[in-house]
Amino acid sequence: MTHPKTPSKLRVALLYGGRSTEHEISLESATSVLRNLDAAQYEILPIYVDTAGAFHRQLPAPSAAPAAISDGTSQALPVDTAGSAEALLASQGRLLAAADGHDLSIVFPMMHGPLCEDGSVQGLLELADVPYVGSRVLGSAICMDKDVAKRLVRAEGIPVVPYLCLRGPDYEANSTSWLPRIENELGYPVFVKPATLGSSVGVSKAKNRGELSAGIDLALRYDDKLLVERAIPQVREIEFAVLAGRTLTDEPEVSVAGEVIAQDGFFSFERKYLDERGAELRIPARLDVATLALSQRYARQIFLALECEGMARVDFFVDPASGELYFNEVNTIPGFTAVSVYPKLWAASGLPYSDLLDRLLQDAVNRHARRSRLQRQR
Repeated sequence: MTHPKTPSKLRVALLYGGRSTEHEISLESATSVLRNLDAAQYEILPIYVDTAGAFHRQLPAPSAAPAAISDGTSQALPVDTAGSAEALLASQGRLLAAADGHDLSIVFPMMHGPLCEDGSVQGLLELADVPYVGSRVLGSAICMDKDVAKRLVRAEGIPVVPYLCLRGPDYEANSTSWLPRIENELGYPVFVKPATLGSSVGVSKAKNRGELSAGIDLALRYDDKLLVERAIPQVREIEFAVLAGRTLTDEPEVSVAGEVIAQDGFFSFERKYLDERGAELRIPARLDVATLALSQRYARQIFLALECEGMARVDFFVDPASGELYFNEVNTIPGFTAVSVYPKLWAASGLPYSDLLDRLLQDAVNRHARRSRLQRQR
């Protein structure tokens, strides 16, 4: 990768943690990214956002694992986030300022879930006018909301599994009508999902009304908007990693296919992160030529239609009985742990982890440079 000529190494602020149910996953992802960024090319500045939303800069050495901050075993420099948005941005600016006075900063947000991956952090970085990896505000917000993403993808002519969307206040006031409606329109089994969470947090599978009611109550603990989705028997979960092209005019690149094989077709939080035998990841997935070509085309089309930038993981379902392909969801900041699907898919496609990070950082530089030329005033 070719970097801009600068007086010193490119400074990368690695932003992780955050006010999210996926806080701990973020720590694992950030640790992996930190270990794979080339210290000869980059000056790495880990910035931890605690569960209360306060920013901390890790001291003294960036080689320490970011997770160490969360249990108090490494020093941190607290940044005052109280008061106005201007005060917060000023504090953030001090964190990102290069010591030699040159504007070399790039932010790598390695934060998952609401208030992190949903456009909130991206909006802060836009206001701070710093380049950052990944999708901007619109794409991040669209992809975080599973209902909105599915509606837009369906408008592109790409199938989605039948589902119903319900909001907490409406369900609480009309549960006696919602439950039979779900049964009549979707049948059993169904999956109940918070609309704006990832990593299978708050997701459950219901085979009867009692489990459905309990599943809705569980999901409502995490979100006011829910999806109840028809479960496909023996469904196959197929995933693709998508990466922005090498130049701003290139088409997005799509990886080989991966398949997550869970014990009962439900890749729960525990099976993703706690149970080593909870699921098998098969790369490349065993797909016929036509299905592979169609799903890769869909993945590229979805990436563009949902305003994704930089990177995304696009997930599909395949009905083994009919062969029908359905869009499932998009993750704009996918997991980056050593065992995460996104980097593994690219490694299997011929792009090693460290080179993948280089591509993402260069894309952030290019996009910010282009947008910096836009006229902001009349």
